[in-house]
Amino acid sequence: MLAYMKRTTVKLPDDLDARLRHEAERRGVTVSELTREAIEVHLRGGGRHRKLLAAGAGASGHADISERIEELLAREVVGSH
Repeated sequence: MLAYMKRTTVKLPDDLDARLRHEAERRGVTVSELTREAIEVHLRGGGRHRKLLAAGAGASGHADISERIEELLAREVVGSH
């Protein structure tokens, strides 16, 4: 367990909140853990990480994107090297 943590309130649109909760449940982690991970990845990296975070945005026409996100992002990382 981490030492002292600061509590922060974040306001999210309903659709983003639902996606966040779905992904946390799918991974078997808490919403707080997933949120910390996403913030850490965003703040750690440069443009490449920003591109990866935006990879799921928009309508792709594929219904299984949320289930396959790790696979798709891994392909993107391998393809960018």
